[in-house]
Amino acid sequence: MSSNQRHNMPKGIADEEYLEKLESNIHDNNHDNYHKSFKPNKHKSLYSRIESQFRNALKVTQEICARHKKLVIVLITLACLSLFTSTPFIPHLRSKDPKVVIILAANEGGGVLKWKGPQEWSVERSSIANKKHYAKVHGYGLTIKDMTLKKRYSHEWRESWEKVDIMKQVMRQFPGTEWFWWLDLHTYIMEPQISLEKHFLDNLENATYRSLETFNPLNLPVDLPYVDYNSPIDMIITQDCGGFNLGSFMLRRSAWSEMLLDFWWDPAMYEQMHMAWEHNEQDALETLYTTQSWIRERIGFLPLRKINAFPPGACSEFSNDPRYFYKERDFVINMAGCEWGRDCWSEMEHFKALSKRLHKRWWKFW
Repeated sequence: MSSNQRHNMPKGIADEEYLEKLESNIHDNNHDNYHKSFKPNKHKSLYSRIESQFRNALKVTQEICARHKKLVIVLITLACLSLFTSTPFIPHLRSKDPKVVIILAANEGGGVLKWKGPQEWSVERSSIANKKHYAKVHGYGLTIKDMTLKKRYSHEWRESWEKVDIMKQVMRQFPGTEWFWWLDLHTYIMEPQISLEKHFLDNLENATYRSLETFNPLNLPVDLPYVDYNSPIDMIITQDCGGFNLGSFMLRRSAWSEMLLDFWWDPAMYEQMHMAWEHNEQDALETLYTTQSWIRERIGFLPLRKINAFPPGACSEFSNDPRYFYKERDFVINMAGCEWGRDCWSEMEHFKALSKRLHKRWWKFW
């Protein structure tokens, strides 16, 4: 548009067109300078988009919550119950049960016959700490069962039969666990770096013996009819100079093991034989093994020192037999019978210090 034409137009219209053209020129110049001299902050732009999306999602969530308040309250309540309680019929978020659960028979309550002294407390603390450390290292479960406060068995002559009943309870407590390892209080795991799988579970058939021809301290019948030793091993025990040793034994979850526990816990066993049997549940298992083919065929024996080595003083009449007594680097020490004429605290402290010395790091001097 020429200056004469702009001069002849009304003043307001001419000024507006002039301002628009001027702004267009300024914008074109800035656009050229932007491409030539300025680079945008890509990261800042990305963060802005993420922040904007987050705010939009938060706004939508708030709107949904405001629209469905009752449903949101119900869902939050179920989530809290699932995470922080054991309320039945609530879908729980729980981790997978471990392959092995250790059952430790303790005396945390002080006992019903006498209060524990300092040494007894020390033995218990050392034993519990040892099992907790081992379970943590290998990802096993651990449940500690107080033995002496349970009075439910006293009127039935079952004071020392708790192992069977507690084993049944723990199997219900851990429905996804395969193996359950019972340990008496006066035991100590000397080689905590060795897993049970590496020690014998992964090679169970070769690590165990099935027939009493190998070792039979009680002279039990060697053969029974209809025994199939090709059946899988569902129970792992050891034998000492007195017969079956249940201070350290393992049971695999199976229909067989559930049936065994029912038979083992049968009232006919303890009511009719509790006066004749000296070792109660141990004698009951030996009787079942002697008379029942279906029980015998699924029991495997480990050498005593594999999970149950004795200290000097136990089985004293066989003090020269190397099959019974602890040698350096044995897996577990069982101070069986230390409360009858020996010093449990001294033995526990000795083997605890020995284990610490055997596994002392090379850079440590004490």
